[in-house]
Amino acid sequence: MISSDLQRAESYLALLACVYSGSLVLAAVMASKIITVGRLVVPAGVLAYCFTFLITDVISEIWGKERAHTVVIGGFITLVLVFVLTGLSILWPPAPFWPHQQAYATILGSSARIMIASLVAYLFSQYHDVWAFHFWKRVTSARFLWLRNNASTIVSQLLDSVVFITIAFYGSMPLVPLIVGQWVVKVGIAVLVDTPLVYLLVYLLRRRLPSVKASPDVS
Repeated sequence: MISSDLQRAESYLALLACVYSGSLVLAAVMASKIITVGRLVVPAGVLAYCFTFLITDVISEIWGKERAHTVVIGGFITLVLVFVLTGLSILWPPAPFWPHQQAYATILGSSARIMIASLVAYLFSQYHDVWAFHFWKRVTSARFLWLRNNASTIVSQLLDSVVFITIAFYGSMPLVPLIVGQWVVKVGIAVLVDTPLVYLLVYLLRRRLPSVKASPDVS
């Protein structure tokens, strides 16, 4: 029974890791569209990117810090591959009968500065999220999941917005309105969507994996 639960746990972890990487790819693609949320203007990619913090929190809670770090590293490699392969596909000469090269390059192409900003912001925010989640887990003796989920996610998303906007747009756009707009939308998603889904996923995983103990990272 224990062996079966461990195998099932690895399958669920792999599934969450796939959703995590998929959300990163979607966020990178969706970022080319700018949307309005009330009076705020943000890249559409924030809708997908916010799910990555949810997933690392669930993995941290069930499997621990090291597994969460592994997923973050896998996500970074995925992002690098996305940028490299997308760039190659843009540079590759199109078929003579295909008339959409310019539109394709406009939608999927990103400047080197924005790519670097995305990668740096990703590493800072995701590593902070995992560290902060376990910091609050130790402080609260593994109680109050909602607190460590929100405390880690909200600060990590602020860090992500500050680093990305500063590197990508310093000297070309007003930074503070962009940072505030992104962060407010991310916090709204975290409070309204992230926390309920974290509780739901943790509850379901613990029911499905009775012999797999919760992460012991509270020392």
